Formats: sequence, C-alpha cells, structure tokens
Amino acid sequence: MRSVKYMDEDLMVKRAIKALIGELGPVEANRFINMPRKKRTDSVRRHREWQKHLDKDKFLNEVFS
Repeated sequence: MRSVKYMDEDLMVKRAIKALIGELGPVEANRFINMPRKKRTDSVRRHREWQKHLDKDKFLNEVFS
C-alpha cells in the first residue's frame, strides 16, 4: 500500500489563489473568496421539510417503477 503525502497547506492555498486569479481575474477571485456562505440546515430539519412537501404516492411510484 502506498502512503499519501499531502501538500503543505500554505502551498496549497497559494496555488489555489493563483488558479482562481488566473481563471477569474483578481476582482472576481476576490468576490468568490468573500462570498457569504449559506448556513447549513440540520439534516433532520431538512428531511422533515422535504417530507412536508412530499407526495408519498407519487414518490413511491417513481422509485418503484
């Protein structure tokens, strides 16, 4: 089995920033980095919300057809 060697984090960040700037340009790369992150919804709450709007018969027909 081969061991995995990870890149140093500082080097990884520098290379990622360089790739972003190279692909998007400095303004859009900065916009991307500073985008607000969506707050994660608890998985149980997300599942209950999904079930609330679910048509059970339609869903089961799609799964088992």
